[in-house]
Amino acid sequence: MDSEAWLIIRFTLGMAALSTLLVTPIGTVTAWLLAKKRWPGKSLVETLIFLPLVIPPVATGLLLLKVFSRNGLLGGFLTKQLGLEVIFTWRAVVIAMVVMAFPLFVRTARVAFEAVPVRLEQVGRTLGASPLRVWFTITLPLARNGILAGMVMGFARALGEFGATILVAGNIPGKTTTIAVVIYNNIQLGQDEIALMYVLVSIIIAFICTWVGEYLCRRP
Repeated sequence: MDSEAWLIIRFTLGMAALSTLLVTPIGTVTAWLLAKKRWPGKSLVETLIFLPLVIPPVATGLLLLKVFSRNGLLGGFLTKQLGLEVIFTWRAVVIAMVVMAFPLFVRTARVAFEAVPVRLEQVGRTLGASPLRVWFTITLPLARNGILAGMVMGFARALGEFGATILVAGNIPGKTTTIAVVIYNNIQLGQDEIALMYVLVSIIIAFICTWVGEYLCRRP
Protein backbone atom coordinates (compact mmCIF):
# COMPACT_ATOMS: atom_id res chain seq x y z
CA MET A 1 0.00 0.00 0.00
CA ASP A 2 1.20 3.49 -0.83
CA SER A 3 1.11 6.61 1.33
CA GLU A 4 -2.30 7.60 0.01
CA ALA A 5 -3.79 4.28 1.12
CA TRP A 6 -2.34 4.65 4.61
CA LEU A 7 -3.70 8.20 4.75
CA ILE A 8 -7.21 6.98 3.92
CA ILE A 9 -6.98 4.17 6.47
CA ARG A 10 -5.71 6.49 9.22
CA PHE A 11 -8.37 9.07 8.40
CA THR A 12 -11.14 6.47 8.56
CA LEU A 13 -9.86 5.02 11.84
CA GLY A 14 -9.53 8.50 13.33
CA MET A 15 -13.04 9.57 12.32
CA ALA A 16 -14.50 6.29 13.60
CA ALA A 17 -12.67 6.69 16.92
CA LEU A 18 -13.89 10.28 17.30
CA SER A 19 -17.47 9.29 16.51
CA THR A 20 -17.26 6.47 19.08
CA LEU A 21 -16.06 8.89 21.75
CA LEU A 22 -18.99 11.19 20.96
CA VAL A 23 -21.51 8.36 20.97
CA THR A 24 -20.40 6.72 24.22
CA PRO A 25 -21.53 9.21 26.92
CA ILE A 26 -24.87 10.07 25.32
CA GLY A 27 -25.47 6.47 24.26
CA THR A 28 -24.70 5.14 27.74
CA VAL A 29 -27.25 7.42 29.41
CA THR A 30 -29.80 6.69 26.69
CA ALA A 31 -29.33 2.93 27.04
CA TRP A 32 -29.75 3.18 30.82
CA LEU A 33 -32.94 5.21 30.47
CA LEU A 34 -34.38 2.70 28.03
CA ALA A 35 -33.40 -0.27 30.17
CA LYS A 36 -34.23 0.97 33.67
CA LYS A 37 -36.88 3.67 33.43
CA ARG A 38 -40.48 3.97 32.32
CA TRP A 39 -41.67 7.28 30.91
CA PRO A 40 -44.25 8.59 28.45
CA GLY A 41 -43.25 8.29 24.82
CA LYS A 42 -40.57 5.69 25.49
CA SER A 43 -41.69 3.42 22.64
CA LEU A 44 -41.63 6.31 20.20
CA VAL A 45 -38.12 7.33 21.26
CA GLU A 46 -36.93 3.72 20.96
CA THR A 47 -38.32 3.52 17.44
CA LEU A 48 -36.66 6.77 16.38
CA ILE A 49 -33.30 5.71 17.84
CA PHE A 50 -33.26 2.35 16.08
CA LEU A 51 -34.69 3.66 12.81
CA PRO A 52 -31.27 4.15 11.13
CA LEU A 53 -30.67 0.41 11.52
CA VAL A 54 -33.57 -0.49 9.22
CA ILE A 55 -34.01 2.37 6.73
CA PRO A 56 -31.60 2.69 3.76
CA PRO A 57 -28.42 4.54 4.81
CA VAL A 58 -28.80 6.85 1.81
CA ALA A 59 -32.18 7.91 3.22
CA THR A 60 -30.46 8.81 6.48
CA GLY A 61 -27.82 10.67 4.50
CA LEU A 62 -30.45 12.66 2.64
CA LEU A 63 -32.09 13.69 5.91
CA LEU A 64 -28.71 14.75 7.31
CA LEU A 65 -28.02 16.69 4.13
CA LYS A 66 -31.26 18.62 4.58
CA VAL A 67 -30.59 19.29 8.26
CA PHE A 68 -26.92 20.30 8.02
CA SER A 69 -26.86 22.15 4.71
CA ARG A 70 -26.50 25.93 4.74
CA ASN A 71 -30.24 26.28 4.41
CA GLY A 72 -30.96 23.55 6.94
CA LEU A 73 -32.07 24.01 10.53
CA LEU A 74 -28.76 23.13 12.19
CA GLY A 75 -26.47 23.83 9.26
CA GLY A 76 -27.73 27.40 8.91
CA PHE A 77 -27.16 28.06 12.61
CA LEU A 78 -23.65 26.59 12.61
CA THR A 79 -22.68 28.51 9.48
CA LYS A 80 -24.10 31.89 10.47
CA GLN A 81 -23.44 31.88 14.21
CA LEU A 82 -20.24 29.84 14.50
CA GLY A 83 -18.82 30.02 10.98
CA LEU A 84 -18.61 26.23 10.76
CA GLU A 85 -19.19 24.46 7.48
CA VAL A 86 -20.50 20.93 7.87
CA ILE A 87 -21.47 19.49 4.51
CA PHE A 88 -18.56 18.03 2.49
CA THR A 89 -16.09 18.36 5.38
CA TRP A 90 -14.64 15.94 7.91
CA ARG A 91 -17.37 17.07 10.30
CA ALA A 92 -19.94 15.57 7.96
CA VAL A 93 -18.04 12.27 8.06
CA VAL A 94 -18.17 12.25 11.86
CA ILE A 95 -21.87 13.16 11.94
CA ALA A 96 -22.76 10.36 9.52
CA MET A 97 -20.73 7.87 11.54
CA VAL A 98 -22.27 9.01 14.83
CA VAL A 99 -25.82 8.68 13.51
CA MET A 100 -25.21 5.20 12.13
CA ALA A 101 -23.19 3.91 15.13
CA PHE A 102 -25.47 5.32 17.84
CA PRO A 103 -28.33 2.77 17.49
CA LEU A 104 -25.98 -0.21 17.57
CA PHE A 105 -24.19 1.13 20.64
CA VAL A 106 -27.47 1.79 22.47
CA ARG A 107 -28.85 -1.63 21.58
CA THR A 108 -25.76 -3.41 22.95
CA ALA A 109 -25.43 -1.27 26.08
CA ARG A 110 -29.13 -1.54 26.82
CA VAL A 111 -28.90 -5.31 27.06
CA ALA A 112 -26.04 -4.89 29.53
CA PHE A 113 -28.02 -2.51 31.74
CA GLU A 114 -31.04 -4.82 31.67
CA ALA A 115 -28.83 -7.63 32.97
CA VAL A 116 -27.84 -5.65 36.08
CA PRO A 117 -29.81 -7.13 39.03
CA VAL A 118 -32.31 -4.62 40.38
CA ARG A 119 -31.89 -6.17 43.83
CA LEU A 120 -28.25 -5.04 44.06
CA GLU A 121 -29.25 -1.47 43.20
CA GLN A 122 -32.01 -1.59 45.81
CA VAL A 123 -29.57 -2.85 48.43
CA GLY A 124 -27.24 0.04 47.65
CA ARG A 125 -30.03 2.56 48.14
CA THR A 126 -31.12 0.80 51.34
CA LEU A 127 -27.62 1.25 52.72
CA GLY A 128 -27.88 4.98 52.21
CA ALA A 129 -26.17 5.47 48.86
CA SER A 130 -27.54 8.21 46.65
CA PRO A 131 -29.00 7.26 43.23
CA LEU A 132 -25.95 8.80 41.54
CA ARG A 133 -23.55 6.81 43.70
CA VAL A 134 -25.50 3.61 43.06
CA TRP A 135 -25.24 4.31 39.33
CA PHE A 136 -21.48 4.86 39.42
CA THR A 137 -20.55 2.13 41.91
CA ILE A 138 -23.03 -0.65 41.08
CA THR A 139 -24.93 -0.19 37.81
CA LEU A 140 -22.15 1.16 35.62
CA PRO A 141 -19.43 -1.33 36.71
CA LEU A 142 -21.77 -4.29 36.23
CA ALA A 143 -22.71 -3.07 32.76
CA ARG A 144 -19.13 -2.24 31.83
CA ASN A 145 -18.51 -5.17 29.50
CA GLY A 146 -21.65 -4.45 27.54
CA ILE A 147 -20.76 -0.79 27.21
CA LEU A 148 -17.27 -1.67 25.98
CA ALA A 149 -18.78 -4.15 23.54
CA GLY A 150 -21.12 -1.41 22.33
CA MET A 151 -18.14 0.87 21.78
CA VAL A 152 -16.35 -1.77 19.73
CA MET A 153 -19.41 -2.59 17.64
CA GLY A 154 -20.21 1.09 17.18
CA PHE A 155 -16.63 1.69 16.07
CA ALA A 156 -16.91 -1.15 13.56
CA ARG A 157 -20.21 0.20 12.24
CA ALA A 158 -18.68 3.65 11.84
CA LEU A 159 -15.76 2.18 9.88
CA GLY A 160 -18.09 0.53 7.40
CA GLU A 161 -20.41 3.49 6.93
CA PHE A 162 -20.93 4.47 3.30
CA GLY A 163 -24.49 5.41 2.31
CA ALA A 164 -24.95 8.41 4.59
CA THR A 165 -21.32 9.49 4.28
CA ILE A 166 -21.28 9.71 0.49
CA LEU A 167 -24.26 12.09 0.53
CA VAL A 168 -23.22 14.49 3.29
CA ALA A 169 -19.42 14.33 2.94
CA GLY A 170 -18.86 13.27 -0.65
CA ASN A 171 -15.51 11.98 -1.89
CA ILE A 172 -12.94 14.74 -1.52
CA PRO A 173 -9.41 13.25 -1.63
CA GLY A 174 -7.48 13.97 1.55
CA LYS A 175 -10.52 15.49 3.25
CA THR A 176 -13.54 13.18 3.34
CA THR A 177 -12.51 9.94 1.60
CA THR A 178 -13.03 6.89 3.82
CA ILE A 179 -12.30 3.21 3.22
CA ALA A 180 -15.89 2.45 2.17
CA VAL A 181 -15.98 5.41 -0.21
CA VAL A 182 -12.64 4.54 -1.84
CA ILE A 183 -13.81 0.95 -2.39
CA TYR A 184 -16.88 2.21 -4.25
CA ASN A 185 -14.85 4.74 -6.20
CA ASN A 186 -12.30 2.17 -7.38
CA ILE A 187 -15.04 -0.26 -8.44
CA GLN A 188 -16.62 2.53 -10.47
CA LEU A 189 -13.27 3.14 -12.16
CA GLY A 190 -12.77 -0.56 -12.88
CA GLN A 191 -9.79 -0.81 -10.51
CA ASP A 192 -10.95 -3.99 -8.80
CA GLU A 193 -7.50 -4.97 -7.48
CA ILE A 194 -7.16 -1.74 -5.52
CA ALA A 195 -10.74 -2.08 -4.29
CA LEU A 196 -10.04 -5.64 -3.11
CA MET A 197 -7.03 -4.41 -1.15
CA TYR A 198 -9.24 -2.02 0.81
CA VAL A 199 -11.86 -4.76 1.18
CA LEU A 200 -9.23 -6.99 2.77
CA VAL A 201 -8.29 -4.21 5.20
CA SER A 202 -11.97 -3.75 6.06
CA ILE A 203 -12.44 -7.48 6.66
CA ILE A 204 -9.43 -7.64 8.98
CA ILE A 205 -10.58 -4.66 11.03
CA ALA A 206 -14.21 -5.88 11.12
CA PHE A 207 -13.12 -9.38 12.18
CA ILE A 208 -11.06 -8.00 15.06
CA CYS A 209 -13.85 -5.69 16.21
CA THR A 210 -16.49 -8.41 16.02
CA TRP A 211 -14.32 -10.90 17.89
CA VAL A 212 -13.55 -8.41 20.65
CA GLY A 213 -17.20 -7.36 20.89
CA GLU A 214 -18.40 -10.96 21.22
CA TYR A 215 -15.71 -11.70 23.79
CA LEU A 216 -16.76 -8.73 25.92
CA CYS A 217 -20.44 -9.67 25.68
CA ARG A 218 -19.75 -13.22 26.91
CA ARG A 219 -17.22 -12.25 29.57
CA PRO A 220 -18.66 -12.66 33.12
